[in-house]
Amino acid sequence: MTVEHAPQVSTYPTRADLGRAAATAAAEHLRKAIAANGRARIMLAAAPSQTATLAALAVEPDLDWSRVECFHMDEYVGLPPDAPQSFRNWLHRNFLDQVPQATFHPLAPESGPEPYAELMGDDPFDLVLFGLGVNGHLAFNDPPADFGESRAAKIVALDETSRRQQVDEGNFATMDDVPTHAVTVTIPRLLNAHALIGSVPGSVKRQAVHDTLTQPIGPDYPGTALRTHAAVHLFLDTESADTGSADSEV
Repeated sequence: MTVEHAPQVSTYPTRADLGRAAATAAAEHLRKAIAANGRARIMLAAAPSQTATLAALAVEPDLDWSRVECFHMDEYVGLPPDAPQSFRNWLHRNFLDQVPQATFHPLAPESGPEPYAELMGDDPFDLVLFGLGVNGHLAFNDPPADFGESRAAKIVALDETSRRQQVDEGNFATMDDVPTHAVTVTIPRLLNAHALIGSVPGSVKRQAVHDTLTQPIGPDYPGTALRTHAAVHLFLDTESADTGSADSEV
């Protein structure tokens, strides 16, 4: 029987405000993990929705990045290693180059999903920073998503909505340029974490937020899997907020 939990939801006036608040919360989780275990392991999403959060996190004070291991959720299959659209390259530009002391474990799709699954291991992540796709996907687990997947990572075919989102966000010029497949970390592996923080700004994500918070938990709405975890915090702006479901903060 699935035990349902209500995510903590906070809404802020702007993306910048959202990012600062999410980064403050994320840094606190990382500091506690380092204090308790001598290190912290964080799983990162790579998308424009994460830009403000990662920028603020990179300048958080009193955070020993030399004790932080960074992983990422997904990577396109078939892009050249130096492609700017590569998620590992995006993370370097938008975050990792600002915290060079951190250890980064890039996902290499040419090697398949198994080596990355082995690298992640079975230990829970201390923190997962996630976004929601327009279709509610987590990482590249498009609907219908497999909530019971036994593998930690797998190759998936990207649905049209996910590929269109990449064009709409300016990552690719046309649909023909968007890869058709990716390696993604699976939903059960993402949820194997002590805490999850979601940064989900923008009006195009409003429906995904609404569905995540209100639809029955199931594969047609991948974000609903978050309601099976006891420590999820969604950070929204006024454009993405599901009216009536969020507690406003400033």
